[in-house]
Amino acid sequence: MPTRNVVLTDRQAELIDTLVRSGRYQNASEVMREGLRLVERHAVEDAARLEALKNAADKGWNDMDAGRYVDVAVDELGDFIGELGKQAAERVRAAR
Repeated sequence: MPTRNVVLTDRQAELIDTLVRSGRYQNASEVMREGLRLVERHAVEDAARLEALKNAADKGWNDMDAGRYVDVAVDELGDFIGELGKQAAERVRAAR
């Protein structure tokens, strides 16, 4: 198994020691591997969120190009967004 030398802050070293002492992990390597698994999972989740945002943006641009949008005056924006929130809440309740 490959090895790496890493530089930790005092706080990070203390955290690793605390986690090992707790019995949750047998050694510092286990703690570090768990941390890397979390980093990897976050990267996958971030990529999925970014893809969903890109798809939503594409849908929005396509809707605008097709004329499917509503112009909202700046002074009416708060009410408009509030109404959208109510509609979203109703859809969530209906889906349950």
